[in-house]
Amino acid sequence: MEEEDEDPPFAVEINQLSDHHTSNPSLQRPENVDASSVGVTVITGYLGSGKSTLVNYIINGQHGKKIAVILNEFGEEIGVERAMINEGEGGALVEEWVELANGCICCTVKHSLVQALEQLVQRKERLDHILLETTGLANPAPLASILWLDDQLESAIKLDSIITVVDAKNLRFQLKQNCDSSSFPEAYLQIAFADVVILNKIDLVSPDDSESDLKELEKEIHGINSIAKIIRSVRCQVDLSEILNCQAYDASHFAHLEALLKETNSLTTKDLHDSGVRTLCICEPRQVDLDKVRLWVEEILWDKKYGMDVYRCKGVLTVSNSDQLYTLQAVREIYEIVPARKWRKEENQINKIVFIGQSLNEEILLDSFGACALASC
Repeated sequence: MEEEDEDPPFAVEINQLSDHHTSNPSLQRPENVDASSVGVTVITGYLGSGKSTLVNYIINGQHGKKIAVILNEFGEEIGVERAMINEGEGGALVEEWVELANGCICCTVKHSLVQALEQLVQRKERLDHILLETTGLANPAPLASILWLDDQLESAIKLDSIITVVDAKNLRFQLKQNCDSSSFPEAYLQIAFADVVILNKIDLVSPDDSESDLKELEKEIHGINSIAKIIRSVRCQVDLSEILNCQAYDASHFAHLEALLKETNSLTTKDLHDSGVRTLCICEPRQVDLDKVRLWVEEILWDKKYGMDVYRCKGVLTVSNSDQLYTLQAVREIYEIVPARKWRKEENQINKIVFIGQSLNEEILLDSFGACALASC
């Protein structure tokens, strides 16, 4: 079966961590992530979608990169607090690392993701990238919390992107599953949090009308998350440059947000699904007060003041008394607002924010954000 991994060739021992301590992070993203940090790509998707196929394709390729792979087996209990330490005899961490023939390394982690990452970055060999494949975890948001908030990790690693692998043949069924019940389909959350969606197994779609079927699937995906990049694939064979080093959370890498500025079509999607998950884009031409914007974001994300459930948020801000273009990024309760670069003369200085979530109210968002703007002269 596709989701079964081959047995690794051999295991290598890793050093034990010492003086491990618990951090007490704030929910506001720190701003001191070093440019030389190792990128972490989170790979999620339904069982059978092809996650393991993608991981095997990457780590077995002759790409000349040293890539570490972590296969985690923790569940929904992981949150913004530190992961529980999985201890063996004498308090030693129980981890098994596997050295692969092409120089990549791999391990399976239970409840100790932070410790595994710390051990990785302490190794002598310089890593080019880290892949984190989720197993039994429907919602990638807790992983983003750990990668963004852990004090010890923040200067050594950085969240590069969240990639969701979907099965082109079964996606519609997965989206409809449990739609009318109180439980929430995993597929919505996985797509909503994704920076890249790999539409896999396109060869299994009915050949009679495959192109129109695939376009309809892409429309459904963009109906949930209109800013996600969609890549079609067979057996997850994709161009690695499209999924590694995406820098989706790096304010200094602005290709994705410049595309947002140039977007002429509305990014707002209609409520296409019973779940109520959609993308909503608001614009405000006046400059804003940065302190008021921070309070506004915290009321929405932390206090749930308006009853909206925001999964992702990204945008650009034009701030009073500043010539800098500010970026806003949020995953669940975690957010950052940082200056990225100077506004260019030819650019239309505007506030543009994209929300992905459930029960989004455009009128409330526009009115409440408008209260952050300076009065027009």
